[in-house]
Amino acid sequence: MASSNSYKLRCSIPGHEMDVRGLATAVFPDGAFVSVSRDRTGRVWVPNSSPDKGFTEMHCMSGHSDFISCVCIIPPNETYPRGLIATGGNDHNICVFILDQPQPLFTLKGHKNTVCTLSSGTFGTLLSGSWDTTAKVWLGEKCMMTLQGHSAAVWAVVILSEQGLMLSGSADKTIKLWKTGRCENTFTGHEDCVRGLAVISEMEFFSCSNDTTIRRWQVTGACVQVYYSHTNYIYSLAIFPNSQDFVSTGEDRTLRIWRKGECFQTIRLPAQSVWCCCILPNGDIAVGASDGIIRVFTEVEDRMASAEDLQAFEDELSKTTIDPKIGDLGDIKLEDLPGREHLNEPGNRDGQTRLIKDGEKVEAYQWSVSDNRWVKIGDVVGGSNQQITKRVMYEGKEYDYVFTIDVNEEGPSMKLPYNVAEDPWLTAHNFLQKNDLSPMFLDQVANFIIENTKGHVVGPAQSSMGDPFTGGARYIPGSVDDPAGIAADPFTGSGRYIPGASMNTGAPANVVDPFTGGGAYSSAALRQTQTNIYFPKTDGVTFEQANASQIIAKLKELNGRAPQEQKLSEEILESLERLLVCVCGPNSSEQPLTIQQISLLWKACHWPEDIVFPVLDIMRLAVRHPQVNESLCGEEEGVQLCNHLLSLMRPEGRPANQMLALRILCNCFSGRHGRSLLMAQRETVLLHAADLAPILNKNIHIALATLVLNYAGCLHSQPDLEAKAQCLSVASRVLESVQDREAVFRLLVALGTTVASDHTAKDLACSLGVGSQISKYSSVSDPSKVGECCQLLLKELQ
Repeated sequence: MASSNSYKLRCSIPGHEMDVRGLATAVFPDGAFVSVSRDRTGRVWVPNSSPDKGFTEMHCMSGHSDFISCVCIIPPNETYPRGLIATGGNDHNICVFILDQPQPLFTLKGHKNTVCTLSSGTFGTLLSGSWDTTAKVWLGEKCMMTLQGHSAAVWAVVILSEQGLMLSGSADKTIKLWKTGRCENTFTGHEDCVRGLAVISEMEFFSCSNDTTIRRWQVTGACVQVYYSHTNYIYSLAIFPNSQDFVSTGEDRTLRIWRKGECFQTIRLPAQSVWCCCILPNGDIAVGASDGIIRVFTEVEDRMASAEDLQAFEDELSKTTIDPKIGDLGDIKLEDLPGREHLNEPGNRDGQTRLIKDGEKVEAYQWSVSDNRWVKIGDVVGGSNQQITKRVMYEGKEYDYVFTIDVNEEGPSMKLPYNVAEDPWLTAHNFLQKNDLSPMFLDQVANFIIENTKGHVVGPAQSSMGDPFTGGARYIPGSVDDPAGIAADPFTGSGRYIPGASMNTGAPANVVDPFTGGGAYSSAALRQTQTNIYFPKTDGVTFEQANASQIIAKLKELNGRAPQEQKLSEEILESLERLLVCVCGPNSSEQPLTIQQISLLWKACHWPEDIVFPVLDIMRLAVRHPQVNESLCGEEEGVQLCNHLLSLMRPEGRPANQMLALRILCNCFSGRHGRSLLMAQRETVLLHAADLAPILNKNIHIALATLVLNYAGCLHSQPDLEAKAQCLSVASRVLESVQDREAVFRLLVALGTTVASDHTAKDLACSLGVGSQISKYSSVSDPSKVGECCQLLLKELQ
């Protein structure tokens, strides 16, 4: 900000009937902004040319069945050149509006509790956070992925668009950094609920909390600064265009303006909760509060309110009542207060608070640097000359009341602690959650609190339709640790048979298959165009190579060393050998197999995990056979097969088994029954497979990349955006770990196949930062197919 002037009131906008819970600067018209309220409406405000320099309501939106808690603007695109307005509410829904329609264009359903925060990214991406402890990524009318990991409500979310990163702040006191659906980092430091987030740059962000602090973080995890000035919960943040100065609002009734890391100005409002703020394009600040009024402040003298309006605002402020138990007076003691003569001494800083006695009253004043005087900000109730209700101890804390609640005659009674400064509706909500009671009791418990505390509520009378968003009662935090185990490689070189050792990963010539390096490459892509032979690849990639004699030799060797109770019978060994010869021979798919051979193969694959890998290798080759594919991948048998393979793929398992289980899954795609099975089990299979990415084993990485590629191929012609989103997420996540160029190549082809001919999938890939993630591979020349495929993919994403 170039100006060093202090901010003063520009105008007050009394358009809403209840708390104003969210504000967002609109794209159109110029200077406009959007507000949402507990009155279940959203409103668009445009500046007018009247002498009061105010705003006029241009448009009113409705569509939620309960109060609205948040709003954000989805940037313009070709379809919606004025952008879209998204609102989240207590009805668990997100409504999306166009600028000139009162009813939603569409409604997003999926959260299981209040949607309390929204953030928009590039290409129409929307990120939401909810009391259900999750965040969700939306594109158009579809939920692309759900971010799970917090142990309490997600109060704040933001998107760092250029890197495809997402941030979520929670009542569990933590902030999590997400990339392609996976938690990459957890930031700890706040001592209470994280209520707001704001992006400074692609490398830094702010957070604010119920612990009264604002923190500046680097995305790498370091907290580089902590800001102190607020005396109660901080609800919202907004950053000026210079990416350094910012504003904050909170439960201490203030808007605070920060310059060069210091609180430059404190503006008190005649409302207890200052819920939200946004910075308008001209640098003015709009704030929404619990009295239902939007107030706009400006540092430009020509836009400031008239002297009469400024005085009216100050008079309104002086008539408010302040409860010292709420904490917005800091640690000031009420005893032995000075008289009015104390106001003759100037303050030390803007926003400094001073209490004085005036007869039997206690008054609060705040120092204004710009006016060089003390401004009355209210009368203190419950002060030194007024009786304070005796406090009650419960679980180590003091409360005004501790009620005994009997839910039923047979069950035990429950304690409900309550302070008069708290919102009865949020207290009731937390009580029900803590005691695992049905939400249907919310009204009953809240009204019980209101009825039994009549005459003891601080400030103006509350509406009977209370708001559970006050933050008056804090969540009990928890934490979730994500232990990451990396299994050691068990290969010792013993014996000549090493699964995967014969894998050919060499770079192919122009007209050979870029996956195997052998034979003419005959995918549909090559027949259609010579410029992109890589994707989309819709025919499955399988693992074909084998040395049957070595597999059988290793099987017999291990069987000979196995304890007697684990030995395979000669019948089983002979059956496995005959089956292997059949499935490896010429025209193998035409060779008939017996039900007994397939049954014995299934039995043998449950051999002890330290010696089972030769049997798994036989299984890998056998599932390509139509009979085996149908028998083992049928509906009931197929689920058993999947579960068994997933158990072998657990991260702490043996790398040989992990790799072979992945290859079996890849080869299942060669048959109709296998494809149906794996598509039905997609979410679970890909979720478990992605957990193997951190294991440093190139054969595992190649098999994992091939599995993702086969899924991408099956999904290419299908409009299943949620499934494609998982493919994109897993491919991007695995790319973070792999180093082998063959694995990288297959993941690039998987990404290309997923986005090819699907604009929505392409937009999602862009919003997840796939382009910046893969750009480093565009110059790879060894093998050349990696660089060529990457360049084609980057072109596709443009």
